[in-house]
Amino acid sequence: MDRPAPTDKTVLRLEAVTKSFGVGTEIETEVLHGIDLVLQEGEFCALIGPSGSGKSTLLNIIGLLDRPTSGRMQIEGEDTAGLSDAAQTSLRGHSIGFVFQYHHLISAFTAVENVMMPMLLDKGWPSQTMREQAGTLLDKVGLAPFKNSPANRMSGGQQQRVAIARALAMNPALVLADEPTGNLDSQSADEVFAMMRDVNRREKTTFLIVTHNLDLARRTDRIIEIVDGMIVATKPEAKTSAASVVTESGESSDT
Repeated sequence: MDRPAPTDKTVLRLEAVTKSFGVGTEIETEVLHGIDLVLQEGEFCALIGPSGSGKSTLLNIIGLLDRPTSGRMQIEGEDTAGLSDAAQTSLRGHSIGFVFQYHHLISAFTAVENVMMPMLLDKGWPSQTMREQAGTLLDKVGLAPFKNSPANRMSGGQQQRVAIARALAMNPALVLADEPTGNLDSQSADEVFAMMRDVNRREKTTFLIVTHNLDLARRTDRIIEIVDGMIVATKPEAKTSAASVVTESGESSDT
C-alpha cells in the first residue's frame, strides 16, 4: 500500500493519562488507566475497541472536550494541562478537526456555507476569502459541482464529504473522526474512507478514526486497540482481540 511516510513532527502525545468519574465521591470510577500514545504528522490511524472500552472518553480528552484526571497531553508541542478553558477552546479550534457519524450540517445552508462555519466562528464575520477557501476544500473532497447546493438536498455520502471539508477548514494538524462511515451504505463508506486517505496523503493531516468496521481499520497505517480503558495493541495491522470482534457495534455510546 502506498502510504505517506510519517514525519518526525509529533502532533499528539499522551503520557500516563487517566480519567475518573465521580472523583471525591463514594463511587469513583476510573475509565482510562495510564494511556500512553503518540501520533506523528501524516499518520492515518484507527482506534478500535469493544463498547464501554473508553474510546469515546479518550476521544473527548484528545479533542479537548474534557480534561484528564491525571497525566500529560501535548498537542503540537503545547502542554494542555495549564491552559484555561478559553485557551483550550482556541487550541481546539485551530489544531483539531472533528468528523462525526452524523454530519451535523445546517440543513438549509449550502455546502460552502457549512464549510465556512469554523472560519466564521474564529473571525466573527464572513468574507470572500472564507468563501473561496471553503470552495477550494469542497474541490478537494470531490464536490465542486455541489458548492451551492443546500445540505438537505445532498446524499448521505455527499453530506459526510461536506463535514470532512468543514473539519479541514482551519487547516488542523489532527482530525478526529468518530464512526465517520457508520451511517453510510458500504459503497459510500468506501468512498468517504478513500477520500479521507487522499486528504491524509496530500496534506499530511494526521487522522485518528474510531471505527467498528475492522475491514476499514485494517486499511489504516496503524490500529490502536483499547480494552477496559487500556491500550492493548498499537501497531500496523494489529491483530484484534476477540472482545472487539464479538462485542463491538455501530453505536458510539461507550464511555
